[in-house]
Amino acid sequence: MLMTNFLRERKSVREFKSVNVNKQLLDDIEDYLRLLETEEGSGDFRFVLYKDGNRLYDGLKGIGGYSGVMIQGPHYVALEVMNSQDKSIINGAYFMEKLITRLNSLGLDTCWVSVGSVTQGEKVRLFDDLLGDINYLLAFGYRKPRNPFEEIPFSNRLGLDEFVYLDISGKKATLADLENRGLDDLFYYLRYAPSSFNRQPWRFLLEKEKVVLLMESSDNRESALVDAGVIMYYFVELGKAIGINTKWNIINSNQSIDGKEYRIVGEIVL
Repeated sequence: MLMTNFLRERKSVREFKSVNVNKQLLDDIEDYLRLLETEEGSGDFRFVLYKDGNRLYDGLKGIGGYSGVMIQGPHYVALEVMNSQDKSIINGAYFMEKLITRLNSLGLDTCWVSVGSVTQGEKVRLFDDLLGDINYLLAFGYRKPRNPFEEIPFSNRLGLDEFVYLDISGKKATLADLENRGLDDLFYYLRYAPSSFNRQPWRFLLEKEKVVLLMESSDNRESALVDAGVIMYYFVELGKAIGINTKWNIINSNQSIDGKEYRIVGEIVL
């Protein structure tokens, strides 16, 4: 599936069938997790596959998920971050989203699940051989059929003139500005990238030969860094279609634009 179509159709699934993925496919997924870790190469995070989703669900029911509402999946992948550095969290989220793309291509559905509110003692008890910290899981399996009478929530998306800046004065990029740089399609589809509670906290600053990623202020540092990693992944994948084949440089600084404070988390050369 084209990345543009995948982004437009990408939906988190909250209800899965009580059907396990077959053993051979689970083994292939586990091999792919090792490939992702090797590709990233830093050792700052690892993926742990939990094939017995029921055991993890039973242990996290009432304490994990969103406000204690745990998502029940037949299987989970844990994102275990080995340290608290920004780049470890960002890269972990980046490759988790790459995993989601892979699972989708295999006909599987997914849902990010937060377990950040679970105590460390409970995590040690529930997660096997815990070496770092786990604040996010990915539930995956086969979605339950949708109720044809169920109303699908409408999700607003930022307009192109709302999230791309031309300079620090706050001047917004127009469609013509983006067309002149060959970035109109990239940013059009990038609007569909997922974010925590669909807040779309990212903004972009166009400079002469690079794009700077800005994040709105957030009380939840880790959630903001995860959102940054996710948007970085989709920027890179969409960029490949127009010949942008470079990687993000992760940085940490601040920038005031039109009187509003942003955190700069990365830049990428065009």
